[in-house]
Amino acid sequence: MRIADYPRPDTAAARAALEIATEYHTPSLLNHVQRSWLWAEGFATLRGLDADRELLYVSALLHDLGIVPEFDNHTLAYEDAAGHVAKALTAGAGWPAERRVRAHEVIVRHNWPEVDPAMDAEGHLLEIATALDISGARADELPLEFRREVLGVYPRLDLAAEFGACVADQAERKPGTSARRLVDGGVQRKLRDNPLERILEG
Repeated sequence: MRIADYPRPDTAAARAALEIATEYHTPSLLNHVQRSWLWAEGFATLRGLDADRELLYVSALLHDLGIVPEFDNHTLAYEDAAGHVAKALTAGAGWPAERRVRAHEVIVRHNWPEVDPAMDAEGHLLEIATALDISGARADELPLEFRREVLGVYPRLDLAAEFGACVADQAERKPGTSARRLVDGGVQRKLRDNPLERILEG
């Protein structure tokens, strides 16, 4: 399992997602969304899930746009806001309405406690991929050399402090959203204790 096994989809939507993610994310968040895509691809390989690779890539690259100032909605959960950005972007790329809805669903579901792969393979993969990158869940399932390669290309930088602060801010301003559950569940501690933070030290 290598990064080279998972080329970026070469489509209008995929290119636009990378362009938007690069423009609006900090370096830490940009690396996070790209790692999340690669972890999702790795889990798909391990679990034999036949995912829509373009949908998975676009959703992964855009899933945290709702916490950046330009797309921070004053009432919606940050994942819901990000899902609406994905719907707008994919409309511009010519996706039909049903597939645009799927991008929104995948992004919203990445913050669910659990997503049934039989119901939504892409939502399940993004959920477990982001759980790995944020909380360290299933840290040993992906091959060590793959984890090291991904972290070498897309280092974590200041993700723990930056994402922790962003989610805490969301939880305070929008206590009825999933951000509150994440904070109450110890996401800031999990970020600091994530074994991915130290994997390149060994």
